[in-house]
Amino acid sequence: MSHEVQTMRKTVIQEIVTLLRAIDNCRADNNGEWLQRHNDQLTRIVRNALPSGSGFDNGTTLVRDEDSTYDKIVFKTAFHHMDKNGMYAGWTEHMVIVKPAFAGLDIRVTGRDRNEIKAYIAETFDSALTAPA
Repeated sequence: MSHEVQTMRKTVIQEIVTLLRAIDNCRADNNGEWLQRHNDQLTRIVRNALPSGSGFDNGTTLVRDEDSTYDKIVFKTAFHHMDKNGMYAGWTEHMVIVKPAFAGLDIRVTGRDRNEIKAYIAETFDSALTAPA
């Protein structure tokens, strides 16, 4: 009987946390070359894997200060709303706070809940963050 070892790909959120730890380690070790590589990779992941377009017209940014830690990642985004005639009707700004949970992710969305958008934003981020990196 043969046993095959399958490697599991990291999810987007796992890759983000791994890179944040690597960046902290590079800072502690004063390793500028790898610090830049990890920062570049983190920028690519946020730009390519997180919501952008389809209402998230300004994309998503990772908040990289004391608010984001290994067990709480904070993103900034905005949603461009449309009215019933399909015309743009204003923006709402949001912070998306992501924490690990026993069953998936705990996602909290701040900001105005115009047209009940916060539930949609949470679902969209959950899908993006739990996808393979």
